[in-house]
This record gives sequence, structure tokens and C-alpha cells, in this order.
Amino acid sequence: MPEAGATPPAAEAIEQGGARAAGVGKSWLLYGVAVAWSLFQLWIASPLPAWLDWGDISSTHARSVHLGFALFLAFALFPARALVFYVGGYRHQGRVWALLWLAAAALLIVWAGNHWLAGRTDWPAFVVMAAVAMVLAAMTWTRPATERVPAMDWVLGLLAMGTSVYLYIFHGELAMRPGSPLVVDLVVAGAGMVLLLEAARRSMGAPLVIIAVVFLVYGIAGPWMPDLIAHRGASFARTMSQQWLSSEGVFGIPLGVSTSFVFLFVLFGALLNQAGAGGYFIRVAFAFLGHMRGGPAKASVIASGLTGLVSGSSIANTVTTGTFTIPLMRRVGFSAEKAGAIEVSSSVNGQIMPPVMGAAAFLMAEYVGIPYHEVIRHAFLPAVISYIALIYIVHLEALKHGMEGQPRSNPSPLMVMLLRAGLSVSGLFILAGVVYFGLVWLQAVLGDWSTPVIAALTLGSYVALLAVAVRSPDSSAGPDATAAPEMSSSPWWALMGGLHFLLPVVVLIWALVVERLSPGLSAFYAVAFLIGIVLTQRPLMRLMAGEYRFLGGALRESVRDLFLALATGARNMVGIAIATATAGIIVGTVGLTGIGLVMTEVVETLSGGNLMLLLALTAVISLILGLGLPTTANYIIVATLMAPVVVELGAQAGLVVPLIAVHLFVFYFGLMADVTPPVGLASYAAAAVSRGDPIRTGVQAIVYNLRTLALPFLFIFNTQLLLIGVEGGGELALVVASAVAAMLLFAAGTQGWFVTRSRLVESAVLLLAAFTLFRPDFWMDRVAAPYEHLGPEEFTETVEALGEGEFLRFRAEGLDMQGREAERTVMLRLGDAEREMESRLRDAGVGVMALAGQVRVTDVRHGSPADRAGLESGWQITTVLVPAQRPAAEWFYLPALALAALVWLIQRRRVTRRSEQTTPAQE
Repeated sequence: MPEAGATPPAAEAIEQGGARAAGVGKSWLLYGVAVAWSLFQLWIASPLPAWLDWGDISSTHARSVHLGFALFLAFALFPARALVFYVGGYRHQGRVWALLWLAAAALLIVWAGNHWLAGRTDWPAFVVMAAVAMVLAAMTWTRPATERVPAMDWVLGLLAMGTSVYLYIFHGELAMRPGSPLVVDLVVAGAGMVLLLEAARRSMGAPLVIIAVVFLVYGIAGPWMPDLIAHRGASFARTMSQQWLSSEGVFGIPLGVSTSFVFLFVLFGALLNQAGAGGYFIRVAFAFLGHMRGGPAKASVIASGLTGLVSGSSIANTVTTGTFTIPLMRRVGFSAEKAGAIEVSSSVNGQIMPPVMGAAAFLMAEYVGIPYHEVIRHAFLPAVISYIALIYIVHLEALKHGMEGQPRSNPSPLMVMLLRAGLSVSGLFILAGVVYFGLVWLQAVLGDWSTPVIAALTLGSYVALLAVAVRSPDSSAGPDATAAPEMSSSPWWALMGGLHFLLPVVVLIWALVVERLSPGLSAFYAVAFLIGIVLTQRPLMRLMAGEYRFLGGALRESVRDLFLALATGARNMVGIAIATATAGIIVGTVGLTGIGLVMTEVVETLSGGNLMLLLALTAVISLILGLGLPTTANYIIVATLMAPVVVELGAQAGLVVPLIAVHLFVFYFGLMADVTPPVGLASYAAAAVSRGDPIRTGVQAIVYNLRTLALPFLFIFNTQLLLIGVEGGGELALVVASAVAAMLLFAAGTQGWFVTRSRLVESAVLLLAAFTLFRPDFWMDRVAAPYEHLGPEEFTETVEALGEGEFLRFRAEGLDMQGREAERTVMLRLGDAEREMESRLRDAGVGVMALAGQVRVTDVRHGSPADRAGLESGWQITTVLVPAQRPAAEWFYLPALALAALVWLIQRRRVTRRSEQTTPAQE
């Protein structure tokens, strides 16, 4: 961490990520609490409670315990820092938060007096909240204790834990009085809300707290709001019932996902890193790419992508890999700002890479209502082509500045290198195919015996890979064995030195994608396997190396590594759990006030019905809402507020977009807030390492991320990029190849370099070719309409003609919930084609009645795809849309590729002519 005075203002949230020292005895206490939290999460995720018929708790109970642990550790680990601000370049410790807490206490006391005089019984809740606010003001005013935990922090931590566990203890009583809380319920809820906001301020910084407070005030002060956003308001009791005493606010879906899935994936990452996989990923990336032009930068992209598979934070990604990669990028010629921007771009893109996506993947599965493996499938191709394009951008930067890679310790001829690379890639594909089909064959042949046989084969593979790793000079057995990335002896040994780290990832992906287990159970099996690796890899490697005298020490170190990883995983989860709980306030307010409808009206008014302007406004609002927020809270807020807006207004404009595409759209733009100045925390983190200017680093990162900003607009209109509607291997190969080519051309066009520096016209032609490859249907739609419009009398025949997994498209109109005339274009995926029409429609959540050439919607199931599409009971289906018979849009690939080839030839001729005109003396 840089010295005081050098850190920019927005980096305060990063500074608050560090835990304070608590003293020897108290450190052991916090260590034990953190380990206990991890063990609790492993227990509730495991099948053991069901097998033993003991210790099983409901998801509601688990959420209260989960948040209780997080609140206690937040107060114990993070000091009550006052707001930091800068004047004249110097760092000052302000008392702003103390004054804000005092103002809140004064308002609460006034509120308590008003309720007492009015004869209301809830005034004690305001008194307790005011008392807590005054304590927080006093703690924030004094110099924060960073070397010890003050007694008041222990008290506040226990009190905060009690307000959460209160829902566990009195769950039955609370369920018997929904919407009618007792005074003690309101006291607990009010105190818990204040303490949660303080915990969020300490662990996550000011932005999330400010947004949550704004929404809380909005929920209560609705009648005094401007007419556009006014509502009837909610009483304090109603607000607390919604936000704290039910599963609609703080303890809602976001915290439920944090409890069920996210913790285990964060723990998985902590165990993987403690085992030594972090250093392994970096060494492999440098061994394979470090010798290329701009090699350290390319290795940074790959390493960040690999760590992004399990990382939950773009800032943590930036700091972790940037510590190695940024100095090496500067060594080969990148400026401080460009080195930082490349690291930021690759680290932020790690959050769009499945299977974790900064925990957003699990939330998407809940919000969209599709299986988790479907989210992975849809998000995979955009993430991959974005990373490929970033590697290409780095290559172009290296060409611009004539950079070279790092010298290789054992250089090989080019053909040998290409042959090795080809054999390695093809070997991996062959091995993956053999493993997949072999395991499927074993399951079919052995039946119930296949599980122990596959487990034995997996353990045998682990031991064999460990034996290979022992022979490697780059083997990893814990973080103390991580060599500097540039010290890898060869790509082969770098790869073989830690292949056993990939086995838990294989177990995770197999359980998720093939076995279709729940994310929580899949993560549990992967974590259990990884715990076995942490406990056994050191002793086994000592045995294989013949170092028997070190066996006892290796066993002790392995146990130490395990408990350290359990504590680290819990420590890393504190911020995420607090963020999801605080973001639940926004979700609860949306449900309480109907602000989502207001957002729809505002965006509709500003866009004037123009679809592109609507998407641009949504992107800007998502960027603003995501400023300074962690990935998980970022997604919850933008998805809650903006995803329904795009669905609603897109349907009104005739654009039928799958809900997953909308959620990925707002997620991408919310995530870019980590890059965008002036609050791009990832840019500040990278600048702190590179010693560059953070604003210029952020601006350069935006230039590199133009491809990521363009992707959401593209897959909204071309859902094949999300692998929706792609049938057969040939079509899949065509989609992937065209997407990769388009993204490379887009990168060349935006970076102003292809074979050589591009002229403005050449860049424009490259962008036109990229757009055509991304959206060939745009031009085909100008030639022939994409759909035929049939009357409602064709509805039944159309449904019966559709196969399994195909989409039914139709338009319906009627009165919406506000009594206004509305029209929607709806797209529903149909199931088994062998079933009756009514059953297939019921599965999609809609019932219809056809009579005398008219079709009317009789009912819409709550939470179904039809409900999410905005369909209402009583509406009439007016038009059925079926794909028109027209030439394939892919024919436009040919002129696009021809344009790209023409630019290549022109630039190649220019380079040749320039080299011929260069004299030997000039050279």
C-alpha cells in the first residue's frame, strides 16, 4: 500500500480493505470466529445434515447466522475511520462522518418525541437508534484504533450479531405476526439497520451507504418527494417489516445467494490460492507468453483471466496479479498509465468470466429464473472473445512501440514452438474428450458403482500429477513456494508444476455442467477435494522426494495452511456479505414503493421511444449506479432498477430480448464503474502499483475496454453471441469464428493500428466490417423482413409446429396494472414437442383460450417466463410472428471479410513501400 499522502481520495475504500491488528489473544479469537464461520458454511452446504438427519437448518435461519458472523467480524476487523479528504495534495482525517451520525441522532430524537407525543408505541426504537448513532459518532470522532480492537467495537459487534440472530431465535413468533411487529421487533430492526450501515461504511466505503440511505429515506418520505417520483410513503413499522423482519429486504435473495453459493466459491478461491495455485497461474502465463512482443502484458491478461475464474473482486485481481505484472510491463517499455490500464482491463474482465463472475452468476440464476449452468453457457462466449481482443490490443500496442518480449532461458526455433503449442492445445482437447466420454461410459456401465470408481480414478490422477510436479523445478506446494513469474524454467515444466490444481476446477465444472448439481453442492465437493489437496500435497511431495525427516513439519504446515485458508475465506467474505445485505435495502425499497415503474417512465420520457437512446441511457445510469460499489452489490442494484426498464420499453418498441441478455447488459455497464474516473477503484489500485496518474490510467483503461462496452449492445440485438438459438456444431463454429474475427477487427479499428498505423478511413472500414460480422442480420433486415405476421387464428398451428426448445413469438395488447393501454412483443421458449399445446404453454407460465378466431390470455403464473416478459391476464393476442423464408444473413460475412482484406492489402503495400524507401544509413 502506498504511503500516506500518495493515495487518491477514491482509494479510501481500498484502504479500508485491510484488517487491523487485534493483539495476540484477541487475534486468536477473531481467527477462531472466522474459521467457525467457514465450517458453518461447509456444514449447511454439505449433504451431511440430510444423511445424518441432524443439524439441518432452513435457508432463512442460515441467512441470519451468515449475516451475524459478517457483522461481528466487520466491527472487529475494520476500524471506525472518519472520512478522508484531500486539500492541496495533503491527506486529512476529517470528522465528517461523526457530524453525520450526530445529525442522524438528532433527527431520530426529534422523531421519537413526535411519536411519543402522538401516543405511538414505537418511539423506543428511535431512542435506541439515536443512542447507537451517538456511540458511532463518538467512535468516528476520536482517532481510530488500528492496532487493537476497542471495547466498544466488541460490544457493537456482539450487538450487531444479536440483531441478525434475533430472526433465527424468534423466527416462529415473527412468522405469526407478519406486518404487525412488536416494539421489541422494531427496536431490534432499527438498531440492526444502523449497525449494518456502519458495517458497510467500514468495510465497503461511503458510496454503498449513501445509496442505501437515499433509498431508505425515499421509502419513508414518499409524499414529500417531487411529483414524478412521489408515492404514498411507508410508516417506520412498515419499512422495518419490509427491510429487516421479512425476506424482502436485507434478508432477501441477494443475502440468500451469498449464504448458499457465494461463500463457498470465495472459500474455494482462498484454498486454491493458499495451496499455491495463484503463483502457478502467473508462472504458466509468463512461461507461455512472456517471450512474445509485450509478453508480460499478455501474460497479465491470461493470469488475470485465470484468477478471475474464482476471484470475487476486480480490485483484488488488480492488486494480486498487478504486483508482478505491472513492473514487468514497465520493464519492456509500457508507460505507467498503459501498464496499469492493461492490468485494470484484464482484472475487470475477470468479473465477466464464468463460472463465478464476481458472484453475479448465482444472482442471475435467481433473478432470471434459469439454471446456473445456463448462465455460464450464455456468458461464456462474450467473455472469451473480450479476452482474446485484449491480448490482440496488447499486441498492437507492442507493435506501435517496437517492444520485444523477455529473453527465454532455452529458446527454440519458431517451428518447434508452433509444433509444441499445437500439440499441447490438441492434446488438451483430446484429453478432455477422453475424460468426458470415458466417465460417461463408466457411469453407463457401472451404474451405482460408478461414483466410487470415478472417485478412485480422480485420486489416482491427483497422486500421478503430484509425482510429475515433484520433478518440476517450478512445482508449487503452498504460497511459500511461489517463484517469481519470470523465473520459470520452461513452458513445459511451468505447466506440469501444478496441474493437480486444475483437478478441483474440473470437479467443480463437472458437477455444475454435466451432473447439473446445485451450485452450492458443486462448490462443496470442489472445496472438499481442495481441502484434501491442501492437507496432503506437502506430505506426499516430501515422501515422493524421499525427504522423510521433514514429514512431520510438512503435516503441521498443511494443517496450518488449511486453517489459514478457512480464516482467509471468511475474511474475504465479510465485505461481500455486508454488501449483499446492504444492497437488499435497495431491493426492499423497490418492492415497497414501486420505484421501478417510475424509472421506466423517466427513461421512456428521456429516450422519446428511441431504442438505441434507451439502451444508451440505461448504460449511463448503470455506470452511475455502480460507482464505487463492489461487484455483487453493483449487480444487485443495476439489475433491480434497470433490467425491468429495458425489458418493458424494449417490448413496447417490438424488441424481444431474452432476460439473460438484459441482465448481462446492465451487469457489464455496472462493472465498468470500477474503471471509469473519477471513482474507478480498480484504476486507483493499479495506479498505486504503477506510480502512474490514476485519472489517466482510468481513461486509458476505458479506451482498452471499448470492446467490452460495445459487446452488450451487440448481444442485445444478436443473441447468438450468447449461444441462444444456435443449433448444431457447424453453426456454433461459425458463430464463434465470426465473433472472434469481428472482435479483432473492432480492436484494430478502435486502436488505430492493423498492419501499420491506420488512417481514419481505414479505421472506419474496419469498424464497418466488424459490425457486419457481429450483426449480419442488420443488413439482411433491410433486404427482407425477419418475421411474417400471422393472425391470431394461426396461433394453435404455430405452437404445434414448434419443436422442443424453440421460441414462440407473438404480440399481445390490453390494460396494464395501471389501467393503461399497453402492447408487448413476447418470446417464450417451449418445452417437449410431444406434449399438448396447453401443457407446453403452462410450462412457460401462460394459459390461453382460443375462440372464434381470437386468442385471449386467461392467466399468467407469477414468476414465470411469461410474467417476466410483462404479459397480463385478460390480454388479447393480436399477431403471431414466425421466421420468414429469406437468405441466410451470414452471406454478408463475405463483403465484410473482403473489406478487411482490402485494408490489410493497402496497409501491407504501404509498409513495403516505406521499407523500400528507407536507406541503409537511415536504418
